[in-house]
Amino acid sequence: MASITIRNLDEDLKRRLRMRAAEHGRSMEEEVREILRRAISGVIAPKNLGQAIHARFAAIGGVELELPARGPMREPPSFS
Repeated sequence: MASITIRNLDEDLKRRLRMRAAEHGRSMEEEVREILRRAISGVIAPKNLGQAIHARFAAIGGVELELPARGPMREPPSFS
């Protein structure tokens, strides 16, 4: 199993981590492992921006928009 070392951890953050671990009945190491598991579980990078936008709003459902009627195209300007 791999190991990781975190240096320069803020004392307040370490204290809060220790308190959180105690609340869950875990060691600080196990609490950090659980936080990391939850942080990256199910995270899959989207292939493109369109997929990322779709994934972000998929849970709230779709929207039906009424499109306005379109008229004929106008004539292009003459530059002569």
